[in-house]
Amino acid sequence: MDGMWIVLLTLLAILGAPLFAIFGAAAMLLFSALPDTSITGTANDVFSEKFADSPLLVTIPLFTFAGYLMAESGTPQRLVKVSRAWLGWMPGGLAMVCLVASAFFTTFTGGSGITIVAIGGLLYPALVSDGYEENFSLGLVTTGGSLGLLFPPSVPMIIYGVVAGIMIEKLFLAGLIPGLISVAALAIYSSATGIKHKMPRTRFIRSEAIKTLWEAKWEAMLPVALLSGMYSGLLRIHEAAAFTAIYTLVIEVWIYRDVSFRKDLPRIIRDSMTLVGAILIILSTAIGFTAFLIQARVPMVILDAMEGYITSQVMFLIALNFFLIGVGMLMDIFSAIVVVVPLIVPIALKFGVDPYHLGIVFLLNLEIGYMTPPVGLNLFISSFRFNKPITQLYRSVLPFIGLLAIALIIVTYIPSLSTWLPNLVESNAVSLDEPMDDMDDDIGLDLDALEGDDDTLDLDALEGNDDELDLDALEGNDDELDLDALEDDNEDEFGVLDEE
Repeated sequence: MDGMWIVLLTLLAILGAPLFAIFGAAAMLLFSALPDTSITGTANDVFSEKFADSPLLVTIPLFTFAGYLMAESGTPQRLVKVSRAWLGWMPGGLAMVCLVASAFFTTFTGGSGITIVAIGGLLYPALVSDGYEENFSLGLVTTGGSLGLLFPPSVPMIIYGVVAGIMIEKLFLAGLIPGLISVAALAIYSSATGIKHKMPRTRFIRSEAIKTLWEAKWEAMLPVALLSGMYSGLLRIHEAAAFTAIYTLVIEVWIYRDVSFRKDLPRIIRDSMTLVGAILIILSTAIGFTAFLIQARVPMVILDAMEGYITSQVMFLIALNFFLIGVGMLMDIFSAIVVVVPLIVPIALKFGVDPYHLGIVFLLNLEIGYMTPPVGLNLFISSFRFNKPITQLYRSVLPFIGLLAIALIIVTYIPSLSTWLPNLVESNAVSLDEPMDDMDDDIGLDLDALEGDDDTLDLDALEGNDDELDLDALEGNDDELDLDALEDDNEDEFGVLDEE
């Protein structure tokens, strides 16, 4: 790309040009510079299975619609009542309520700021009136805006799974323990604050707790039904998304009747699909930009440059954490996933990082980046919602960033926290987002590995420990004997096997 174009695009970005326009223009200019390639070359990847043909793309509008529907209904109030009845007796009880309600809500809204508006709008005045310091309250509700990104069915987790080419069901499992660790770190701090300032608690009343849970039973049953359906094999991920949207529509419109079918529903659909449109246009242009980077072998160039300085997995993860927090500050999470993931996945695999562990580290870093000064997205949303100076938000979130950084260190350097649950699950079906030829190495025959230097079949590679022919190694994906693999020039020993 000509230097003049780089300067122009950088200037436009600084002046506030939409991110998708910068990505799209950069992609077209880069492809047009290739020999025998037109300016529309970027469209080849946008309309391929990487994006437009992906069957998982439909999950984004369905889960987003469900999140918006919950935000516009009485769900936030019911969640707060349930959390307060069950957790209000604990030290820092109301802060605990904010953490739990925010984490639950963000799983369906994807950290788009709706949680800060819906849950934070309810609890910030209550926290201040109960005697919590203003800065603590602001930091808590701002942090809560992205706290549930590691819990299913988080839309960023779905997009990460699609881009990285890994099973989303296993990625959901990988996020459970790290997600609980991040919530627990903030819960301990909230309890310590409650004890230090002698915050008021509410007495636990069993009948009241059961009553509030019964009132919110339909929302409480949703994650249970969703996960049970997915991991029992009854629902695949796109079917689970459709189930969530229909389930939420029925309970909010016809059971709770918080949302009017005629007056409210058209507006909610319009608002939610506007957000989806913004997400999709960013994703599509970012995919075109990333396609050029991959075609230009940028990941390999980065890897070659890093190998002189980074020699171990631990060093790579340290560098990755600093890099991703910076990315989270400067880019929205959807653009960051599409642009950065294809670049770092090959490098991470080279250093032996488990792909599911990498996904959780990636998302937890961006969760922190959402609220990291000076340009974390949640900071601006909270500043606007609560009419507070952005500099005050900077001060208020620092303790919470420190706690999540501790959680990040634990999750990053103890990979089993992310990999233990996925390794327990043996999927009986091929995930829709995983190509057949990218399946596990234990399925099918790797013919390339059996060829010798002269492109003939290496029979030694087929022998077991007892020097007998290992027929299991010859089985194809359909567990039938691959007779073609037995052909060899050595006719005296094996004879020629005609292909059936």
